[in-house]
This record gives sequence, C-alpha cells and structure tokens, in this order.
Amino acid sequence: MSRWSLWSSRAITHSRRFYSAKAPDIEVDNLVVGGGVIGLAIAEKLTRARSAETTVLVEKNGAIGEETSSRNSEVIHAGLYYPIDSLKTRLCIQGNRMLYDIAARKSIPHKRIGKWIVAQTPEQHEYLTKMHQKANSLGVETHFLDKQQANKLEPEIQCHSVLVSPSTGIVDSHALMEYLAETAQQQGGDLALSTRVRKIETSEGQYRVTITSPLENEPDTVVLAKRVFNSAGLHADKISNMLMPDRYKLYYAKGHYFSYNAPNNIQHLIYPCPEKNLAGLGTHLTLDMAGQIKFGPDVEYVDRLEYNVPDNQDKIKSFGDAIHRYWPPLDPQKLQPSYAGIRPKLARPGESFRDFEIREERDSGYANFYTLIGIESPGLTCCLAIADHVHELIRD
Repeated sequence: MSRWSLWSSRAITHSRRFYSAKAPDIEVDNLVVGGGVIGLAIAEKLTRARSAETTVLVEKNGAIGEETSSRNSEVIHAGLYYPIDSLKTRLCIQGNRMLYDIAARKSIPHKRIGKWIVAQTPEQHEYLTKMHQKANSLGVETHFLDKQQANKLEPEIQCHSVLVSPSTGIVDSHALMEYLAETAQQQGGDLALSTRVRKIETSEGQYRVTITSPLENEPDTVVLAKRVFNSAGLHADKISNMLMPDRYKLYYAKGHYFSYNAPNNIQHLIYPCPEKNLAGLGTHLTLDMAGQIKFGPDVEYVDRLEYNVPDNQDKIKSFGDAIHRYWPPLDPQKLQPSYAGIRPKLARPGESFRDFEIREERDSGYANFYTLIGIESPGLTCCLAIADHVHELIRD
C-alpha cells in the first residue's frame, strides 16, 4: 500500500483515511464498498483470514455507519420470523451467537434482556404457536406465558398470551462498528472515508474502480481490484448496476422512532404480533443501554433518502393507537420525535417476503464480484455470520 498516502484521524471512527498520490492506479486484492456494519464485518474478516492480501474499504460518508447501520432498533434478534430455509433465518441464528460472544469478549456494551411477542387474540396466539414450533425445530429457545403469568412480570402489558424469546437482546451498534473498523485496520486493512465509487469496469479479469478523493481539487483515482465486495446498503443496486445495468432495484422503507418522556417500569422488549407478509415487525417497544424506552419503527415506503420525523398529531396518533394495543398506560402527548431509518428492501410495497441476496456474480460473467443486496433487518444481528458466509464464497 506504499502508493497510498495515509494519515491518522481521531474522528468518531478512530480510523485512518487515504487519498490518491500522483500515481494513477492502485492495486489491491480486496475492495469493500460501503462502511456500514456489513462492510466493516467483511473487511475485518478478510484482514484476519487473508492477512497476506491487501484490503481497502471505501465509504462515501465522512464517518462509518451513518445510514441504516446506525438508524435501527439495535436489537440482537433470535431468528424467529423468517422461513426456515432462508438466509435470514440461518444467518440470524448463527449471527446471534457470534455477536453475543464477541460483545462479551471485547466488552462491547450489550444486554440479553429478552423479547416478548404479544398475542392479543386467540388467532394471534395460534400464529405465535406456529412460530414457537418452528423456533424449537431450529434450536432457538422460546416459551409461552399466559395472561396471568405475563402480568406478574409486566403488569402494564395487555395480552392474551406472550411468546418469550430469551436470546433476544440489544447491542451498542456504534461501539460494535468502531471495534470492527479498528480491528480491520490493526490487521492491515485501510479505510477511506468521504470516498465515492464513480465507475466500475472490467480489466483482464480484474476490476477498475474509479473513486473520488476526499480532498478538494484532487483527481479521481482508479483502483485495480482482484475482488470487489458490494455492501453499499441503500446504494447497493447502483453499485452492482454499474457492471450489470438494470439488474437490481431497491425500494426504500422508512421507519420513524419516537422516544418517551416519562418514567416506566418495562423490563423487556415488547413486540406486537408480526404484520402480514413480514413487511415489518410492528411498532415495538425497545430499550436502549440506559433503559430508556423508544418506539418504532413504522413502515412507510419513500422515493428518496431523508430522515425527518414528522412532529404532527396524525403521526403521534398512529403511534399511540399501535402502542395502546399492548401498553394501555401510554400517554401519547409524551411521545417525542427521535430519529428515522431507511431499510433497503427488495420487496415492493405489499409484496411477500424477500430474502437477503448474497452472491458472486460469476454466472453473469463477473467472477470475484460479490453483491450483497436487500440486507435489512436482521442485518445487524447477522453481520458477523454474513462476513463468514461471504468469505466462504471466495474460490481463490
């Protein structure tokens, strides 16, 4: 990497940045596109498992994890919701165990506080019974509480019954991403912030990737990469379509979050019975590392990336109506707009379940180009397992 100029940065990421030298081309073994939790996990895996190779991660924003990775519920999911044979289920179950392990070993703040999925009717209880049976078949622990048992533990929660997921928890996603970034760099990798991919072309079995410089008035740089890993999140379709026009299409599903400005005695994550087609997991109650309540997300398909949270009575009423079903003491006037996140979804509005797509594009004529697209929830939980899965796809 001697042809890159590097300097230290003590920004939030504690990362090193690089910019282009006069030489027009830089050669690397592995180029990772996207500095969210998935790209960082891949970079950490590559620098650890393939230490003799050069690995560079490029991120268009000025810090890591500024989009989907830092705008979510920070929940460590158990793998309950999705089809048994899906990547989401397999990688979530594997990722759950890996994430707890690394969080404990590396002192990444986390809590295994458990989740309650609340049935309000006998019909919803029947739905959760099937989920319970599926979880047991996968080796994921769940058990039921009836109304009386639930009210002894959480007196304010209204329910017909509750399916308990003891292995669900929360993690400090920012601390996790900082750990992955720092570790990848300690293992020899490099991180380029404020660096966009402009163009990708093939060149004698490799990839010529034109990237911008983070410095003003510096020319673009061409990186010659043996492998490219597209983990660009909300922009993954645009990156892969640079090689394969119109191959992929992502849809943006915005979710709003509200904080709650009042004392509470809730001890668990509280989720309603899932929505049809798994479009979302419902407006749920989660706790942060300090024990403060937040509610969300709802699901609203949007055409552009913007993160405002409407502070109006219609939005507050819709949240209040959803929350009141399982937590009647809620005072809607104490809901405060907090933040919003956007999921990169492969499913159109109203469309049924779509799995993660993680593949080498060899069948399309692009060996060693890896597309990761539609990596929405439970992507945070899956990040380490996804990195292992991607590494297993490498053939040489």
